[in-house]
Amino acid sequence: MEADASWLDEPAQEITTDEDVFDVDPDKEVISATYDITSYGADYPVDGLVKRLDQKDVVIPSFDPVFDDSEEVQGFQRRFVWTRPQMDKFVESLLLGLPVPGVFLVREKTNRLLVLDGQQRLRTLQSFYRGVHAGREYRLKQVQEQFYDKTYAELDDEDRRRLDDSIIHATVLRQDHPAGSQDAVYSIFERLNTGGSPLQPQEIRVALFNGPFLRTIAELNDDVDWRALYGPPSSRFKDHELILRVLALFEKPEDYGRPVKSYLNHYLQANQDRTDVEALSDLFTDTTAVINDSIGERAFRPVRSLNAAVLDAVMVGTMRRLDEHGSVDDDDEMRGAYEELIGNKDFQAATTSSTAAEDAVAVRLRLATEAFADVT
Repeated sequence: MEADASWLDEPAQEITTDEDVFDVDPDKEVISATYDITSYGADYPVDGLVKRLDQKDVVIPSFDPVFDDSEEVQGFQRRFVWTRPQMDKFVESLLLGLPVPGVFLVREKTNRLLVLDGQQRLRTLQSFYRGVHAGREYRLKQVQEQFYDKTYAELDDEDRRRLDDSIIHATVLRQDHPAGSQDAVYSIFERLNTGGSPLQPQEIRVALFNGPFLRTIAELNDDVDWRALYGPPSSRFKDHELILRVLALFEKPEDYGRPVKSYLNHYLQANQDRTDVEALSDLFTDTTAVINDSIGERAFRPVRSLNAAVLDAVMVGTMRRLDEHGSVDDDDEMRGAYEELIGNKDFQAATTSSTAAEDAVAVRLRLATEAFADVT
């Protein structure tokens, strides 16, 4: 097909680094989940909950990568959004014996409890019992006079016992077939996290599929060539999600299908504990280096803003080329293949309209693979 680059001057369905990485609204993408889940109520005394939190028997999902000496992902710390007055009022409510909202927990295969809803309340209690919040001593301020300026250790014995014995009601969810898909839990997580800043799909994934493979994604996200091509880091993990998308489409294109969320969930769940990633990681970084050296930062921006469909096609096509034939020696030839690809009308259609459709994904991956296959 004859190349046509006129689309470079025309508006296209694009994204920015702060918008969704797909041309589908994740809030409108419906996951067909079979809710094979049991729920039951449980009442926990506050001191028991705090003890479980400290022992990591109750786990608050987190969203900034945190690693330990074994190089395993320990979590992704979600930003704490409650103000100190909100924290103080919650603790005061318990000290006064007032009822407070319950929490939602998921019992994992290991019998740990994952907090789906209620993290602000539980982290407030943990901070108050520890006596420290955000690196500063935690003293009650926005409270009644009898509690004013007191730490947990300084409470009167009667008040301390009342707080310790206060009950937090929990709804505990358990997936009855632990070997199966986590789609149902993912869907419940989406429905419960509907506050002022609802979680993005990748933020939910890092809570549900915590494991070594997430470290790989976090490390690849720091790759210097990837950063040059993508741009500034995304505060909502959209760059992480695009890396996940590239790896999934490279390794499991035959599994692709809508909804996109389910496809990425299933790939990440299957690879959650995977550690044999050196070859895949090297291929990814070799690919970003080739693209950055030969094409530069415009590689994923055929018009103005980053286009995720162009990104996944160019990345996967180049990964296949390197995987089959090794290094690229001719930057000019690589650049020419890219120019011809983005001028292809079929490629334009597959990267600017209904880009999440199965046929659009298949077409653009095929065209990108063919475009780079013979680059020397």
